[in-house]
Amino acid sequence: MQKDLFYVILLGFVGGIFFRSFFDFGISFSLFFVLLGIVISTFYFLKQEKVFNIFATSIFIVFVGLGMLRLDISQIGNTNIALESQVGEKIFAKALVVDEPDVRENNTRLIIKFDYVSKENTRDAIIETNKKALITVNHYPKFDYGDEVEIIGILQKPKNFESEQGREFDYISYLKKDGIEYQIFYPQVNLVSKGNGNFIKEKLFALKNSFLEKVRKVIPEPHSSLLGGLVVGAKESLGKDLQEDFRKVGLIHIVVLSGYNLTIVADAIMSSTSFVSVGFGTLFGAIGIILFAIMTGGSATIVRASIMALLVLLARATGRVSQIQRSLFIAGFLMLLHNPNILVFDPSFQLSFMATLGLILIPNRIEKYFHFLPTKFGLRETMIATISTQIFVLPLILYMMGEFSVVAIFVNLLVLLFIPTTMLFGFLTGLIGFVSTSVSLPFAYITYGLLAYELKIVDVFASLPFASINISFFSFWVMLFVYAIYFWVLNSKLRN
Repeated sequence: MQKDLFYVILLGFVGGIFFRSFFDFGISFSLFFVLLGIVISTFYFLKQEKVFNIFATSIFIVFVGLGMLRLDISQIGNTNIALESQVGEKIFAKALVVDEPDVRENNTRLIIKFDYVSKENTRDAIIETNKKALITVNHYPKFDYGDEVEIIGILQKPKNFESEQGREFDYISYLKKDGIEYQIFYPQVNLVSKGNGNFIKEKLFALKNSFLEKVRKVIPEPHSSLLGGLVVGAKESLGKDLQEDFRKVGLIHIVVLSGYNLTIVADAIMSSTSFVSVGFGTLFGAIGIILFAIMTGGSATIVRASIMALLVLLARATGRVSQIQRSLFIAGFLMLLHNPNILVFDPSFQLSFMATLGLILIPNRIEKYFHFLPTKFGLRETMIATISTQIFVLPLILYMMGEFSVVAIFVNLLVLLFIPTTMLFGFLTGLIGFVSTSVSLPFAYITYGLLAYELKIVDVFASLPFASINISFFSFWVMLFVYAIYFWVLNSKLRN
């Protein structure tokens, strides 16, 4: 009974957030649901003959209301009327760079938090605000996290756009989940002062940048950018064409910092240590995940993915899948409680959650079909993990990208087997580079060879005419229907 009630509460809360993400009937509507559920539960306790389904329904309704209410509360006070009046106008602003620069192929994107804003020619009419904006600037001059800057440019609101597959991407909500409500394209930016951010975060970013500099001295592009994404989650573009190749072969998750990458890598690390004790393998994997989270600056994306990846390691080490499954849902619940917008508008959360759930639920059910594969070098485990995650993220990827990679499983198997080794030697290359570039060269040669192999696999399979198929009909509702079938099948298997 308690187990059923746990999932009733969870489903109600998530359902409330999901509904409210698309429909806004006001805070009164949310409160009505909470009150309705309380009334029904009151009648349940007053009746002598108690029916659990009635109580479960009342709890479900209460948490649907609470889910909607949580999203309502997150949007209270979001609108700054004075700042809204400046949209489309040329403004002068003082702001702080509040995140690591996102270096793209042709430009750099900075997330800034305003200190104050005024019209360019009327700097005495100051609007004090702490709203965030995304500004697009040239690669030079460079700006870093914690820089205080002065900005002159045209304030704009983000706009949704159509993807190459002809689907509208809700870019407004995607940015808003992180509190970003404005954009400025190529403004005039002047540095005022440095070192105004969080001290620990500044040092972590500085350490990461120093690490990447050491790597670039001994490993050329695009290999160094790929390694930066693998080892420290560097926000550096590989270039549009190469990223498109990774997408075609179903490997974009190791390029884009999505959490899916970390989940796969965590399982691969554990598989690569299968020849030692389970405890040591788990410890090695956990240390790798924690170091990764620290080196990337501990962003919200990585913290979420790290929690989920650690849960996978714990599940694999203990074999207590049901308890870890519940822990995963609790972790997801707490993340939604902190920021309910990530449920619908954060692909990273969705991918990492589904990948983690796949690694928890699927392997034990399909392992018997892969006894023909050797366990040496973690080959069987990697294949099972790859297929498990691919099964669970496939509907999500088809909806997001409208592209089905025919070669994804095979390419993932060929590449992911070598990712832990690539990360290890890449990490050693950068680490030893702090002492001596010459001494790091042997490790760099090995790392380069592994990266060259991985890039060659991508190039060869992406060039195949049948590498990927566009699936334009895979709508949001089709995705939900497929996941409903997944869970119905899994639930049937459990009962049988």
